[in-house]
Order: sequence, then C-alpha cells, then structure tokens
Amino acid sequence: MFGLFSPSIERKRAKAAASARGALAEYYRTPVQPDSTPASALRLLAIDIETTGLDPRKDTVLSLGYVPVDGETIVFSGAKHRILAAGTEVGQSAVFHGITDDQVAQGVPVADAVAEALSALAGRVMLAHFAMIETRFLSRICEQLYGAPLVVPVIDTLVLHDRLINRGFDDEAKAGELRLWNARRRYGLPRYPAHGALTDALACAELYLGHLAEVSEGHSQTLKSLKS
Repeated sequence: MFGLFSPSIERKRAKAAASARGALAEYYRTPVQPDSTPASALRLLAIDIETTGLDPRKDTVLSLGYVPVDGETIVFSGAKHRILAAGTEVGQSAVFHGITDDQVAQGVPVADAVAEALSALAGRVMLAHFAMIETRFLSRICEQLYGAPLVVPVIDTLVLHDRLINRGFDDEAKAGELRLWNARRRYGLPRYPAHGALTDALACAELYLGHLAEVSEGHSQTLKSLKS
C-alpha cells in the first residue's frame, strides 16, 4: 500500500541520471547503499518539508529541514533548516507552519536550498514520515530545476509503524496512531511543536531509532527490511 519504489530503483536512477543537470547530476554520481547494508551501517538523511498545500502540481515548498543519521546516531552537526524564497504568498497554510510572507521574501533561493539538500542526501537513504510528500514535492522541483526526477531509496517511519501495530479490520479506528506524534508515544518520546521542518525531521529520526531498537531484538535489520 505504502511502497514508493519498485525493485527497479537502479534502472530508474540510471534513466533519471541520463537527463539530469547541475546539482541533481552531481547527486546521481554517488551510488546508493546496497540492500544488504546492515542498519548499524546505514547512512540516512531525515528530512521534512513545509508547503502551501498537498498537491505538488500547484502547491509550493516553503521550508525544508534535515538531519543526518549514521547507524544509530543522529548527527546534529549536519542539521540544516532553510526557508525558501518561494516566490509565493503563504496564504492559509501559515495557520499550520507559522511561516510568514516576510520570511519567504527573505528566504534562500530555491535552487541554492535544493542543491544543498541534494548534496546532503547523496549516498544516503531518505528518512521521512509519510515520505510521499517529500519525494513528490522534491522530485517535481528537481524536474523543474534540473530536467529529471529525484529517485531515492526511502525508509518511511509511517510504514514502519504501520507494520508494528498490526492493523486489521479496525483500520479506521487506528489510523490516527500512524501520525508522527502519536507514533512517538510508543517510545515515550517528547512532543515537540509540530509543523517546523527541522523539528519534524528530528522527531522522525528519533522515532526511527526507537523503532530500530524494538525490531532489532533478535532480528538483524538491513536496508532491504526497512525501506519502503
């Protein structure tokens, strides 16, 4: 249900790389980690974006935040948060993320922020909660800027949590348990203010490490067993 990529990810990456320009072409020059990579050696980038809406065809990315995760360690020195000069008004979406038109007007040029994020993502697995949002929006931006989509291996903490809680006939009643802040309660993790890109990226990274600790008892995990 939640799978984002088929086993042909290498073919998709090769096809995208053939037409990619600029920072995306540079990104594709770094190979992905093999499926056999143990969780203890995985290099991930927890990432979150804030947007004006949920449709990448008409809505806009306003901010992005990310933090690297190396094995079982969150690398705070690599954390970044950027508000983008998106060339749009935030409208009613400000109710959720709190970003103002003035902040957007003074933001980082979109091309610069995305190039920086692609450099951080190179050779890493994308880690996100309900990763479809991040992959669809970032891929569309890459098509606009660099002439090709972003094809990246993904670990989705929403998918991991869905596997854990064994949803059955009572799907609708348990759907709320998949939300980031509700999922974190399983591990006693604190509730941070929501809808800040860097804060949400950090919250996702912490949730991933909690999940990893739970499922690794007696069962070694690899990229293949974890990815979406």
